[in-house]
Amino acid sequence: MIPRYSRPEMTAIWSPETKFRIWFEIEAHALDALAEIGTVPKSAAKTVWEKGGAATFDIDRIDEIERVTKHDVIAFLTHLAEIVGEDARFVHQGMTSSDVLDTCFNVQLVRAADLLIADVDKLLEALKRRAFEHKDTVTIGRSHGIHAEPITFGMKMAQAYAEFDRCRARLVAARAEVATCAISGAVGSFANIDPRVEEHVAEKLGLVPEPVSTQVIPRDRHAMYFATLGVVASSIERLATEIRHLQRTEVLEAEEYFSPGQKGSSAMPHKRNPVLTENLTGLARLVRGMALPAMENVALWHERDISHSSVERMIGPDATVTLDFALARLTNVIDKLLVYPENMQKNLDRLGGLVHSQRVLLALTQKGASREDAYSLVQRNAMKVWEQGADFLTELKADADVKALLTDAEIEEKFDLGYHTKQIDTIFRRVFGEA
Repeated sequence: MIPRYSRPEMTAIWSPETKFRIWFEIEAHALDALAEIGTVPKSAAKTVWEKGGAATFDIDRIDEIERVTKHDVIAFLTHLAEIVGEDARFVHQGMTSSDVLDTCFNVQLVRAADLLIADVDKLLEALKRRAFEHKDTVTIGRSHGIHAEPITFGMKMAQAYAEFDRCRARLVAARAEVATCAISGAVGSFANIDPRVEEHVAEKLGLVPEPVSTQVIPRDRHAMYFATLGVVASSIERLATEIRHLQRTEVLEAEEYFSPGQKGSSAMPHKRNPVLTENLTGLARLVRGMALPAMENVALWHERDISHSSVERMIGPDATVTLDFALARLTNVIDKLLVYPENMQKNLDRLGGLVHSQRVLLALTQKGASREDAYSLVQRNAMKVWEQGADFLTELKADADVKALLTDAEIEEKFDLGYHTKQIDTIFRRVFGEA
């Protein structure tokens, strides 16, 4: 994490203060359950909550202890004992470090998912607004980067909305995937701790008990979570790349907002560069790159090893913080995006009507021409437009073979832009519902 690409609320989830507070809550809730079962005195649980709950954990002191113990959980428990006193001996009864670490990690991932889902909701609001704003703004659709047939700019935004709506559903599923708790002790056998303790802690933390935790929560859950973040990042990149292409000087159908006082280049004062969407492309690569190590974490030795630990200490904060920032940045880009319908119309007209070639092709086949012959007739006139700058409609009207099958009026009717947008309302209903 670096401050340039971080937002405070997500960053706070991964702070040492938050982590140690969650560790304390796990231990204290477990102690409550042990006290209820009768394994430890209820007075001890009460004391731990009173003293530990009111404490501000000393990060430097915990680090000092860890330099000696070489064990972060033991360092925390030692510091907690300094705060609580004699009753601290009942803390962590029958538990192992992974019970604390894994349950805490999942709590953090769930909280991060909640923020990411809220981020997507804001992006969806912006995409929906821009989609309806430009529902009927005709632009050229491109395949292979080449003019194809007309669509509307609102349709582009609707497509992005549908994609991020799927991203939201994936994030909800990913949140459920990691919302598990393990308080099962060494090798996950519950030999030294009652399963009721796990159930109690899970309920208090908004999690569910892990069915079989070995000594760690299975990492296929986390692999799915980080893979989902990678997919969301890829969707961010897809939309960012679209905007970058549309902002090219030769296209200029849409453009990132350029604020007063903003500079585009240290050397060339005229520049207005798509720096935000370029940045999003780079951030997406980082998030996506963190999915692979999460998948490699799945294969641990036997009931546990710690090869996953160093990976998760990095990708947990970095992936969620980066994606949170990227989603917020993309929302800002969409919200302020400058759209140029007049340039869209100019680009539509650049190929002299070639965008209507399929309609002419179909009309010829309906008049009796074979598809192969119809294709050749249309293509030979289209090539004159490409190579000589001719007007497609004029060339078709002058072609005797075309005129043998179609009247001038029939040819002209195939050049109606409205034909290409007649199903936009149907598409919008599919994406946004009847409203």
